[in-house]
Amino acid sequence: MLGISQRLQQPRTPDAFLVLPFELRSRSRLRAMLTTGEEAGIVLPRGQVLRGGDLLLASDGRVIQVEAASETVSTVRSAEPGLLARAAYHLGNRHVALQIGAGWLRYGHDHVLDEMVRGLGLPVTVEQAPFEPEAGAYHGGHEHSPGDGHGH
Repeated sequence: MLGISQRLQQPRTPDAFLVLPFELRSRSRLRAMLTTGEEAGIVLPRGQVLRGGDLLLASDGRVIQVEAASETVSTVRSAEPGLLARAAYHLGNRHVALQIGAGWLRYGHDHVLDEMVRGLGLPVTVEQAPFEPEAGAYHGGHEHSPGDGHGH
């Protein structure tokens, strides 16, 4: 099995590709298959999320490029920024990972969330697309502790 434990910061030409959904790109330790069919064991520092286009260095010196896999997502489109902001507020209040684009929002498909967003007056399209949610203000593994001012 190919070992991968280092991110590259400088651009390099990839030798192979690793296509993963967001859930797996959020893990620091996993086994996955490269597009070549070769198995890889990935061990990275905790709290890092792999993004489409990230480059990793394999134990044999090859450069592996991460790609965001298409997955089932819900996409909300509107020409009204106020409606999108309202939907983003309500989704964020539920700690939903959210991708934000010009005139649209995207989250991992969930029929309950879809109904909530429709109730706000927005159309929801369930589709297959790469999912690259915002990193958030804390850029990963922030945990709430008692007394940190974050109440539910």
